[in-house]
Amino acid sequence: MAVHKKKNIILVVDEEPQIRKLLNIFLESEDFKIIESTCGKQAVRLCLSTKPDLLLLDLTLPDMDGKTLIKTIREWSQVPIIVISAQSADETIVEALNLGANDYIVKPFNMEILLARINVSLRVWAMHETGEPQLHNGPLRMDLVRHEVFLNNTLIPFTPKEYDLLRYFMTNCGKMLLHKDILKDVWGAAHGEDVAYLRVYIGQIREKIEENPTSPQLIKTEPGIGYRMENLTILSKIAQKFRLYDASV
Repeated sequence: MAVHKKKNIILVVDEEPQIRKLLNIFLESEDFKIIESTCGKQAVRLCLSTKPDLLLLDLTLPDMDGKTLIKTIREWSQVPIIVISAQSADETIVEALNLGANDYIVKPFNMEILLARINVSLRVWAMHETGEPQLHNGPLRMDLVRHEVFLNNTLIPFTPKEYDLLRYFMTNCGKMLLHKDILKDVWGAAHGEDVAYLRVYIGQIREKIEENPTSPQLIKTEPGIGYRMENLTILSKIAQKFRLYDASV
């Protein structure tokens, strides 16, 4: 069975079919997943249902002003928004940025410059969520911008849901996590009782990151309660301190 890594989702909000097609072709070639919307109300629904990693937004929409859409989304989300618009007046750009847009590009635009701006916004967003664009725990490393997992600097294939689950453990490293909290935060409230479902995914992740999956050292089971990811960095420091203590005795 082919394993597909988790891709960054970009929601393109533009009523011009030529622009949407152009962006779709280019950004999919750069390994992004593209979702399209032609109007503001549909964009709000898609933001809520698909949770995109970034929005590309034209200000001229058939049902509302794009600036109104920025303001609406900022009431409940800080997802990066890059405005792509033919409107080039300074006051329009300033207003859009003050309402919460992260960047503003005037049409027509250079695709490579757009790609660079997208990558910058994704890096900043990853740091906003976790404090840094990568997570580390001993030999395990997660690149939150590219959605990649490395073990001892070797790229390990992860499905999107495996990635989401591992990220949850990495961001809560060292904490004891209840079954219901893991299921609710990773899968949603409707899956709060699917403990057997969770157990299957934990097993799949252990097969990929544990030296001995039957005796896991990274993700520990708390019987009847949940799971805990050991903080190997802290454990290593403690072990080193004890070695220094023993040597001095």
